[in-house]
Amino acid sequence: MAATTNSVISGTGEPMSRLINGDKEPAKRQNKADLQLVIQSFRLLIADLCQQFNMGHPGGAMGMAAIGVALWKYTMIYHPHQPGWFNRDRFILSNGHACLFQYCNLYLTGYKAMNWEQLTSYHSDRADSLCPGHPEIEIEGIEMTTGPLGQGIANAVGLAMAGKNLAATYNQPGYDVVSSHIYCMVGDACLQEGVGCEAFSYGGHLKLNNLTVIYDNNQVSCDGTVDMVNTEDVNAKMRACGWEVIDVMDGRSDVASIVAALSMSRSPGRTKPLFINVRTVIGVDSNVAGMAIAHGAPLGKDNVVEIKKAYGWDPETHFYIPEKVKTFYADIPSRGEKHFEEWNELLKAYSKAHPDLAAEFKHRMNGELDFSWRDLIPPKFPTDPLPTRKSNSLVINPVVEKINTFMVGTADLTPSVNLDYKNKVAFNPPDLRTTCGFDGDYTGRYIHFGIREHVMAAIANGLAAYAPGTILPITSSFFMFYLYAAPAVRMGALQHLHIIHVATHDSIGAGEDGPTHQPIELAALYRAMPNMLYIRPGDTEEVVGAWRVAIETKDKSSIISVSRHTIPQTGVTDRDKVVKGAYVIKEVENAEVTLVATGAELSFALNVSQHLEEKQGIKAR
Repeated sequence: MAATTNSVISGTGEPMSRLINGDKEPAKRQNKADLQLVIQSFRLLIADLCQQFNMGHPGGAMGMAAIGVALWKYTMIYHPHQPGWFNRDRFILSNGHACLFQYCNLYLTGYKAMNWEQLTSYHSDRADSLCPGHPEIEIEGIEMTTGPLGQGIANAVGLAMAGKNLAATYNQPGYDVVSSHIYCMVGDACLQEGVGCEAFSYGGHLKLNNLTVIYDNNQVSCDGTVDMVNTEDVNAKMRACGWEVIDVMDGRSDVASIVAALSMSRSPGRTKPLFINVRTVIGVDSNVAGMAIAHGAPLGKDNVVEIKKAYGWDPETHFYIPEKVKTFYADIPSRGEKHFEEWNELLKAYSKAHPDLAAEFKHRMNGELDFSWRDLIPPKFPTDPLPTRKSNSLVINPVVEKINTFMVGTADLTPSVNLDYKNKVAFNPPDLRTTCGFDGDYTGRYIHFGIREHVMAAIANGLAAYAPGTILPITSSFFMFYLYAAPAVRMGALQHLHIIHVATHDSIGAGEDGPTHQPIELAALYRAMPNMLYIRPGDTEEVVGAWRVAIETKDKSSIISVSRHTIPQTGVTDRDKVVKGAYVIKEVENAEVTLVATGAELSFALNVSQHLEEKQGIKAR
C-alpha cells in the first residue's frame, strides 16, 4: 500500500526543502484541481485504450501518471517538433510493457508523428501503427527499443556514458554544447534482472551524475506481490552501488514532490547518479488496484465505468481529453523551440571561439566517420602464421587510436582480445585512483566493463543510439561469453544499431579451457539473428576485409569472430572480396567437389583440396 505522506526525503534523511535552492516546487503554483484533472484524464485514456481491443498493460502506466506530468511538463529539456535535436534530454522506459505511459505523453506534449489516430491504434491491426506493445526506436520521441526487462536501464547507462564522453571531449569553459540529461523509468522487475543489477553496479562505479533513474515502486509483478520473491532493502542496495537515493512517498498524485526530487537531477554539487524511489499503486483507483491482475490485462468495461463515476466523469464518454488538459500541455512546443534556438546560438558562438574543435564535433554530430580510417590500415602484413585475434590488433588498433568516433571495451579480457591501442585512456571517473594504476577520465575511449558481458552489450546499444554515427562502439570477449551477452546483442541488431562485437577464441577445437569454452553452436545462433552481420575471417587479409565491411555497414550490428590459436596466412584470400559474403579462393576446371569453409578452418579446406588432388585424383575447388 502506498504511503500518503506528501513528502520527499533525501538519501541522508533530510527533508528536500532544506536541500533544494531556488524554485524547488514549480508544480505547486499550478491549480491542484487542474493537476488532478490532468492525472485523471491520463489514467482514463490508458484504461480506454486497453479496453478498446481488450489487450494491453494498463496498471503500471496508470500508476505512473503523476511521474509523467513531473517529467514532461516540469523537468525534461526537449523539443517535440525537433525530436532528433542533439542536446535533448533523453528518456528511457525500461519497464517497456508500460508503453502507453510514453505514447500518451508523446501525444499530449505535441510530437507530430504520435497523432490521435496513431495513439488510438494501440494493439490494433494497423500495419503502420506507431504503438506496438513495447516502445520501438523507429518512433519519434522513443530513444530505444526496450523489450526484455532490464535492458532499458543498461541502455540508459550507455546513453549517460556517451554524454559524459562527448561533454569531456568537446565542452569548453562557457560552452557546454553537450549538457543533456538521461532519465530512465524502471520497475520492480528491472531491479531483479541480472542485466539491471550489472547496470546499477557499473553506473554507480562510473559516477554518472547525468543519469536519473525513477523507480516505479508498486511492489507488484505478474505472479503477485514482490515480497514473494524479493525482500532486499532497495535503497541500501542502491547506496552501496554508489547512487544518491531520494524517496517520494506519494507517487499517486503529489506532482510537486516528484518535481522537487527530479530537480536534484541537475544539482551542480551532485557527484553520483540519482535514484528516485517513488511509491505508486498499480491500477490505481480501479477495483484491482495493487493487484497482479492489473499488470497485463484490461481492467474490464464495468471497472472502467466505475472509475469514471468516481472521478465525476461521464461513463459513456471514451477517449476524452478536456480542453483544460490540452491547454496544460500547449506551451511545450514553443518552450522546446526556445531551448532549441538557444542551443543553436550557443553552437554558433562555440564554432567561432573553437573552430577546429567545433568542426570535429559537427562532423560527428552528423554521423560522418573520418574517411581517413581506411588509410590507417596497413597495406601489407607479416606472412608468418598468426591468431586472427592478433591480426585484429594490427588492423584496427591504429584506426581506433586516431579516430575519436570509436569507443572500445572488453569484459575483463584486455590481454586476450588484443584491442588495447597505443596511448589508450580508460573511461573512468577522473577522481578514481586504482590500486593497479589504470586510472582514466571521461575523455577515455577504452572501457573496462569488468566481468559484465551482458551489460557490456546493452551499454554498447546506448552508446550507439545516443546520436547515430557519433559513437561507434566495439565490444570484445571470448565467443563463448557472447552467449551471456546474446539478449543485448540481439536488441542492438533489432534496432539496426551500428555496433561491432569482437568474439575471440571461436574455434570448435577443445583448447586449453576445455569443452565449456567450445562455442560450437554460437555461429548458427548469430547467423540466424536478424540484422546481424556475422563474419569469420580466415587470415589477416580477411580480417582487413571484415573490419571494412563492419565499419561501412551502418544499418546493422556485426560480429567479427576470430581465433585464439595460430593459423596460416593462406596467400589466396582477398580483403576486397570479403564484402561478398563468400567467394572462390581456388577455382578448378571440371571440379568434382566443392569445399566450403570459414575462419580458422579455411586453411584446412585448402589442405584437403590439395590432398584430394594429389593422393586421390579428385578435383576440388
